[in-house]
Amino acid sequence: MSHDEEHIMSTREKLVRMANQIADFFHSKPREEGIAGVAEHINKFWEPRMRRQLFEMLDGGTENFNELVVAASARIRRPITPAEADLRLGLEASPADVAASQK
Repeated sequence: MSHDEEHIMSTREKLVRMANQIADFFHSKPREEGIAGVAEHINKFWEPRMRRQLFEMLDGGTENFNELVVAASARIRRPITPAEADLRLGLEASPADVAASQK
């Protein structure tokens, strides 16, 4: 692996970093206001795919996340899976969407 490749962050690492940066900003606020601010920011500015991946990581463990992100997660809208979206549209969920939903 080249020197440059070692410094490239994965998408997951970038999401953790971004979420933690948001939390760092809101740590100067009173706790409840900080939790609400983190959740509001992520709900407003993160697309469903980003929020879905955030919850996948949070569901797997919270050791890399700022505690304010973890606290705010109860107020962050959890996006539906692709398979759930298919079903809501009256479509049969594709095998790939079902497999992705089970990860």
